[in-house]
Amino acid sequence: MELLPVEVVGNILSRLGAARDVVIASATCRKWREAFRKHLHLLSFDSNDWPVYRDITTSRLEILITQAIFQTTGLQGLAILMDDVDEFSASTVIAWLMYTRGSLRKLYYNVRTTPNLNILDICGRQKLELLVLAHNTIIGVDPNYQRFSCLTSLSLSYVSISALDLNLLLAACPKIETLALINPEIAMSDAQVTVELSSSTLKSIYVEAISLDKFMLEADSLENLHLKDCALELFELIGKGALKHFKIDDVSVIHLDIGETVENLEVVDVSNFTIIWPKFYHMISRSLNLRSLRLWDVVFDDEDEIVDLETIAVCFPRLSCLSLNYDLRDGVLHYSLQGSYHLHNVVLLEVGWTVINDLFSQWVEALLQRCPNLKKLIVHGTVSDAKTHEDCQMLADFTSSIFKDFATQYAYSCLRTGLHYSTDIGRDLLASSNGNGIPLEYKVTLSLLSVASIGMILLDRFYCRKVHHRAVFLIPSNHLKKGREMV
Repeated sequence: MELLPVEVVGNILSRLGAARDVVIASATCRKWREAFRKHLHLLSFDSNDWPVYRDITTSRLEILITQAIFQTTGLQGLAILMDDVDEFSASTVIAWLMYTRGSLRKLYYNVRTTPNLNILDICGRQKLELLVLAHNTIIGVDPNYQRFSCLTSLSLSYVSISALDLNLLLAACPKIETLALINPEIAMSDAQVTVELSSSTLKSIYVEAISLDKFMLEADSLENLHLKDCALELFELIGKGALKHFKIDDVSVIHLDIGETVENLEVVDVSNFTIIWPKFYHMISRSLNLRSLRLWDVVFDDEDEIVDLETIAVCFPRLSCLSLNYDLRDGVLHYSLQGSYHLHNVVLLEVGWTVINDLFSQWVEALLQRCPNLKKLIVHGTVSDAKTHEDCQMLADFTSSIFKDFATQYAYSCLRTGLHYSTDIGRDLLASSNGNGIPLEYKVTLSLLSVASIGMILLDRFYCRKVHHRAVFLIPSNHLKKGREMV
């Protein structure tokens, strides 16, 4: 330790992050105290790291933070995250930011002050590259004065801001590449809730828990678009076809438009979403570079709509990862397996059931036959609390059947990569076994598969282990010692 340069010690302290740990470690010796003062790059005050922050008075907490910050020189990263902590004095917080802003590159800020503090006035026209704001109010953005010429990443969580100020803030960041909007409170001047954003440099946007009439985004360089838990009447992306990753999760939207030029799309991930398949397929059908397609817990607007997997095989020749959730509703299966097509490039297949039945096994078997080069199979599923003996027997039959099919078709792949089997059956199946294993009638027999060649087969919260030659028990993971390897 004595031979370590003081700069290296500063890097070590910076990796600790939490201010309490840094202060304690810096007391080791004179060199470490010098590293704390002159070579510390990151300091974090997070009420979730140390609950004592919530127990001491605000004035005492202000003194502790002030003492720690003012002992440093050249801080590049500062995190002040005070959830469930009383309001701070605005003058004290201003002192912290004024002292560090000259060298600061990253700021994580979640502080309530009296009166409200405009963080943009203090940090504008500085060298800040990353700004994460939470539980704050932004009013009256001036893109000329409050300019962030170096900012590349901006995150706003539970922030109150008008639609106009949000667009002006984006315009004040000429180099911005990443934007996250999490449950913002958008103030509107009229009855229609509309947000229009424009950025020529934006590459990635994440939007969560937002409710709007219209959301229009003009971003020529956008590569990643992720919408989650949103309610929108219209979402429109205006760009030049740079989009590569499109993910939508639990979103209600009447009109969705991601542009006409989507040739560069590589990943489409849709879950918990009501979909008009012909319209959606038309939107992505020209994406010849598509490598991953995930349709999970998708509700079809027309109960008679059928997703033709043969068309998917033809239109997306580079598809290597396919994820489908089996849902048989009113006797209608929405994923057609007609025809003699093959998904030659699919190496990862992910399937799951909402309600398991005999048809699910046949459906998975048919899918396996169409993926001759498959290397990994992942199965998700649930078993209801009100399960019967027949339900458990059906699950056991499916498990045995799917292992046989996989072993018969992909014996060499099994030997090279192993087989992943993931499910949420968990505690339901153990309810009558007292935590010691599944009763005999619920065993899964692998007659065509060498257990030794596969090793351990992973289930969610469970492991399958070889116990009596061909028989497999399900054992809770918390009954296994630490250090057990998972496939």
